[in-house]
Amino acid sequence: MTILMLVAGLILLVVGAEGLVRGASRIALSAGISPLVVGLTIVAFGTSSPETAVSVSAVRRGASDIAIGNVVGSNIFNILLIVGVCALVLPLVISWRLVRLEVPLMIGMSVLLWVFASDGELDRWEAAILFAGVVGYTVWAIRASRKESAAAQKTSAPGAEPQATPSPWYVNIAYVVGGLVLLVAGSNWMVDSAVEIAENFGLSELVIGLTIVAAGTSLPELATSVLATIKGERDIAVGNVVGSNIFNVLGVLGLSGLVGQNELKAPSFVQNVDIPVMILVAAICLPIFFSGRNLMHRYEGFGFIVAYLIYVVYLVWNSSDSGAPGWYATIAWLVLAPLAVVVVLVTAWRDRHRPIPEEALR
Repeated sequence: MTILMLVAGLILLVVGAEGLVRGASRIALSAGISPLVVGLTIVAFGTSSPETAVSVSAVRRGASDIAIGNVVGSNIFNILLIVGVCALVLPLVISWRLVRLEVPLMIGMSVLLWVFASDGELDRWEAAILFAGVVGYTVWAIRASRKESAAAQKTSAPGAEPQATPSPWYVNIAYVVGGLVLLVAGSNWMVDSAVEIAENFGLSELVIGLTIVAAGTSLPELATSVLATIKGERDIAVGNVVGSNIFNVLGVLGLSGLVGQNELKAPSFVQNVDIPVMILVAAICLPIFFSGRNLMHRYEGFGFIVAYLIYVVYLVWNSSDSGAPGWYATIAWLVLAPLAVVVVLVTAWRDRHRPIPEEALR
């Protein structure tokens, strides 16, 4: 039954992602919102609803390790695995707006969370600041995009091909609502079954939150981004990931910290290992996205996936009775950091005379 729930959850995620991308894109374009902002707001926040549900539920029952581990683990998963997989499917064209605005904002929010969690907990006033940030960001992003309505109307979106008779508004809303329902249901089934399997191996609550739960609640982002990449809507694919990361820190942790009976606890392992890894993963996006003339190549996506596997192996190994040996983390840093620098330099040198793709200038 556990395996059947796992498979059924995956099917629901794929179907839900299709409905969400189709309905949200049509609604947004009809309202004069660009596809990139669709990915950064509507689709990103919608696919982050499983993280919200899991973290709020965990906080209310006193399992703050799962709540904060879910958010931090999801953000690492989103960048390394989802962007990596999308880049393997098709080389990604990165919008200048992401490089100039959203990626720096994602890095800044990650650093802010590190500062807030440095005392071992997230106070209510800190959670209120985070939640106010997501409200302000959403309003600003949509208002800024409405000013570009003319350009947005000329841009296609997945499932929103030009039609002689546009779909009625209630059909598009049904796509969005139905897609979200299927995404949440599929994620819950997959998380429940995966946690049950993981507990049989004796993994800690924090490690389950950082790996199994984080990956499970991020599957909507994975399904949506891969589907958007295949459809050629790489603005939505990358924007969905970056927008989800921003929403996870500001919205999910902000709301979780406000509704919980006590402050969110940040274990020392999260402060010293996981949040710094999240910051590093967010920061590496800037040179990777920028160095290739706003192109992310397949080999860079492969490197992201390898880095995520190294991180997960360390988490699982470290949770064992013997713990991960110190040499593993040392070698990982000594190998991955120079390799990332080499990749950026080689890509920048190779693409120094290549013109910037027109779609990246949006």
